[in-house]
Amino acid sequence: MRDKNVAGILALFFGWAGIHRFYLGQVGLGILYAILLFTGISAILGLIDAIVFFSMDQEVFDYKYNEAAIRRRRRVQQRRRRYDTDFEREDRRRDRRVDQYKSRERKKDLSDERRADRQKYYQRPTPKPVKSNPYKNSGIKKYKDYDYDGAIEDFQKALEIDEKDIAVHFNIACAYSLNEEADKAFHHLDKAVSLGFNDFKRIKEHDALAFLRIQNKFEAFEENGFQIEKAAQIDPPQEKEDVLDLTTAAKEEEKPTNEENLNLESGDLLEQLKKLGELRDKGLLTEEEFVVQKRKLLE
Repeated sequence: MRDKNVAGILALFFGWAGIHRFYLGQVGLGILYAILLFTGISAILGLIDAIVFFSMDQEVFDYKYNEAAIRRRRRVQQRRRRYDTDFEREDRRRDRRVDQYKSRERKKDLSDERRADRQKYYQRPTPKPVKSNPYKNSGIKKYKDYDYDGAIEDFQKALEIDEKDIAVHFNIACAYSLNEEADKAFHHLDKAVSLGFNDFKRIKEHDALAFLRIQNKFEAFEENGFQIEKAAQIDPPQEKEDVLDLTTAAKEEEKPTNEENLNLESGDLLEQLKKLGELRDKGLLTEEEFVVQKRKLLE
């Protein structure tokens, strides 16, 4: 593409030879300037051309001397518009591919649903919550954070939403066991098994149920298929019962709480202290809990 400043410089210094005309593609005028070289006219014309080129607007110069460049520019613009159209076409192709992918995903989901429906006829249905049960997840979180009281409270609310949730019954049984509330733990384990829980190896090996496994009635509980015998089954204790002392518990023959359970299993003070020591050695009682229980026995 020709530049008007270059043309002006050539006209100023070499205008007497018509070099600027050759630069602009005007070969005929360039030869004419060369013929007039010896007359001095070509030098005057070259000076005039230099002044004209320097003062000429760029668009006017391009229109007169860069017409081919303008045509090339138009072709580039047309090509760009054509490329834009191609981009739009590519976008449409991409959209079609996305639609096809979504269609395949929908067909796959329908196929999975049909397969699940067929499996219902061959597998025992697992009870599912009818409603959303946010307390179940919050109870599990508190359980993992060692907040067993908070976990029990959330699991109880979860059972109010769905009293047949096997997982919640098992989890709350673990929490009660860790809180050394054996009767409540046995009750909820019985409920879980009656609703279909059959992972008995987990009951016999789960760390959270270690307190239950050292209870005297665990052997009978295991022999009965990990369910409370119907003759011995009683209603679960109320959540807000008062703590009973040793004398009251013996008279009323109610289910003891965790602390009283240690006192009721033996009437002898030495046996009770021995029992406390065994629980401490097994890690079921902390040192502070052991001292508190021992002080209560000696009072």
